[in-house]
Amino acid sequence: MLDVAGDLLDLRFRALIPERDWASLSPAVRHRFGKRLPQGASAVYVGHIVGMHVSRLGWLVAQATRLVGSPLPLERETGRAGVVTVTEDPDGGGQIWTRLYARASGFPQVIHSAKRFAGPTGLEEHVGAGVGMTLTVAVVDRALVFRSHRYFVDCLGRRLHLPGWLTPGALTVTHAGAGTDVTAGAFRFILDIEHPWFGRLIRQEAIFQDAEPAVQDGAT
Repeated sequence: MLDVAGDLLDLRFRALIPERDWASLSPAVRHRFGKRLPQGASAVYVGHIVGMHVSRLGWLVAQATRLVGSPLPLERETGRAGVVTVTEDPDGGGQIWTRLYARASGFPQVIHSAKRFAGPTGLEEHVGAGVGMTLTVAVVDRALVFRSHRYFVDCLGRRLHLPGWLTPGALTVTHAGAGTDVTAGAFRFILDIEHPWFGRLIRQEAIFQDAEPAVQDGAT
């Protein structure tokens, strides 16, 4: 199925929320999650970190996640450049997200995760070493909001659900319009982790926009 611009329509995220809620999303967010990528293609977004809060415990939790691919931000600084690449996952039936964040020194931090349309909520996030979570999806104030439902570990063909005390807490990821003071079509990405006992551990906020298409040599 094609939209008016000729892109493949992706109804998978849209099917997880009521039609009226989907229609209320900002155009930038609706376009991003309503466009299906052909196999072998990718969508690339560039931007920078505009807000960061990491508590002492949050920093320790982020370092501990190095064991499963470092899915949480390892540094506290703002202003760092970021690049997000989205590709289709032919094996998992979803999307592979790769996030690259510049660091003060050394190689950038690279985060891999896969969103798969499966499980009791219809959506799962897999981060590495068999670790993942089921997600719920909702629209709040014209933003698309993903919330952790249950954390799990897939091991030897079995799925083990983690008790609350073995998790970092409730994870929320928000994709929203970036506002009128930035480039048209840009969007705001917010990652928030709230622990039931220790409060907010991590909050990362970034602004992204579509990357400019590369121009081949000799093109006019």
